[in-house]
Amino acid sequence: MIKAHQINYKHKEFHILDGVDVSVEYGEFLAIIGPNGAGKSSLLSVLSNEVKSKQKILFKSKPINNWEVRELSMHKAKFSQHNSTDIPLDVKDVVMMGRYPYFDGQPKKEDHEAMNNMMYETDVFHLKDREYNTLSGGEKQRVHLSRVMAQLQNEIAHKLIFLDEPLNNLDIKHQYKALETIKNFTKKANSAIVVLHDLNLAAQFADKILLMKSGKVSSYGTPEEVFTAENISNAYNFPCTICPHPITHNPMIIFG
Repeated sequence: MIKAHQINYKHKEFHILDGVDVSVEYGEFLAIIGPNGAGKSSLLSVLSNEVKSKQKILFKSKPINNWEVRELSMHKAKFSQHNSTDIPLDVKDVVMMGRYPYFDGQPKKEDHEAMNNMMYETDVFHLKDREYNTLSGGEKQRVHLSRVMAQLQNEIAHKLIFLDEPLNNLDIKHQYKALETIKNFTKKANSAIVVLHDLNLAAQFADKILLMKSGKVSSYGTPEEVFTAENISNAYNFPCTICPHPITHNPMIIFG
């Protein structure tokens, strides 16, 4: 799906990414984890082509810089960590923004269907006629998730979604619902690269984990391979214990 080798990125004199390799297969859910300042969001921006890099990034075996912008937006989408808190539109109009690549004038029937389906999926359909600016932080977060997911509602095979901390401001129920939505997306041979801070949720939902520290890959592999007490304690500079989850048997991380 997407492959990048030895990604280096610096801003002024600061080295933010140093020799990072990434490879995500079709149908794979990759969680990027690590402490603050590890380079997680910067890596996502480089991979999604928001930040230009001298290194070659292949998306579907083609350099991502060679894709036509509108065509690329139908194959991949990105949920950003920082979305505008002031958008003078109703919720349904914000979600419809995700469909802009598909029409030039007025949205078509399939655009309205995609919008409505994703508003149901993210539990914001009942808010569709509310002004976006009147919503809570968590509700706004779900509206943007709906918008980004609606962008990839099409018949194209093997799509890719990037999500930078999509669980911010969400309550427990909606954290799980958001990750289930992303997981269901990957079960259709699509892929997802997601920056997460909750390590236990990453262990439960992700197929692969990329652990970063100081702009480098500290560990990469399955949750069982990455989530060891040594790996996590070294990356976060904080003691932890790893034990099997009593229900799912995934690694469970207990700090302190």
